[in-house]
Amino acid sequence: MTREPLPDAGPSARATDLRMAGEWLALHDLDGTRPTPLLADRLAVRRRARLAAQIIPAVLIIASALAAASAFGDSPPHRPLPLLALTALGAGLLLAQSLLDRWVRRVDQRAGATLPRRAAHLVQPGWRAVLGRPYAAFVTATFAGAMALAGSALTVPDPAVRQLAVILLIGLLGVTAITAMQLRHLLRHPVVAQDEESLTADVIMRVEDARELTTPSVQWSLPMVLLFGTAPGWWGAAAVANVVLGMVVCITLRFKMPSSATVARRVMTLR
Repeated sequence: MTREPLPDAGPSARATDLRMAGEWLALHDLDGTRPTPLLADRLAVRRRARLAAQIIPAVLIIASALAAASAFGDSPPHRPLPLLALTALGAGLLLAQSLLDRWVRRVDQRAGATLPRRAAHLVQPGWRAVLGRPYAAFVTATFAGAMALAGSALTVPDPAVRQLAVILLIGLLGVTAITAMQLRHLLRHPVVAQDEESLTADVIMRVEDARELTTPSVQWSLPMVLLFGTAPGWWGAAAVANVVLGMVVCITLRFKMPSSATVARRVMTLR
């Protein structure tokens, strides 16, 4: 890691970022590692980007709900304008996410440029190390369950319910594309490390980001926002069962899977 600060933050912000970096190291059993400006900058930009990224699914849910409201207006329920607007918004949110990823990548590139040397044995962890098979299976099953709910609503004779199901499909595909983009960035951006401690920290950040991304809050909430109470009773029961089962699996994974620090140390022993 470098000992020279990157020239963006003021003294107060720098001290705060360094303090939070020290707390992050202690939380991950790296108490003997000194928090450096490089690590502080990388953690700070991830915190801010993660906060901004949390707004994106919220905007998608609100926009989907507004598009769904048109199905119950006085106009015919098959107006294409809300669907086109929602699709355009999804494209805009994808662009916003790509800009956030670019911001994080640029900070990492600037940090890497300040290193006197890179780690002698670079590690580029793949999806099995960063995400793991159980989390990958969970993500796939969650997407399949949400798409199955939307597809089953298309079979309902009520045209308003079918339009809501189309809106739900657009929203689910949008959030899936955003998540896939984030995971791609997470797996492909280069390692920024000078020594074993910074290399371990790099892997920990990747694992934490991957697990945060795979929490399917939108896949659970969007069907409830759009169709619950409107679709038939059997659909509502299936939606509730999907959420309850998904939460049980998610909580089990959180407790049963090794911590991000443990995963990082395993990756380090295999390099």
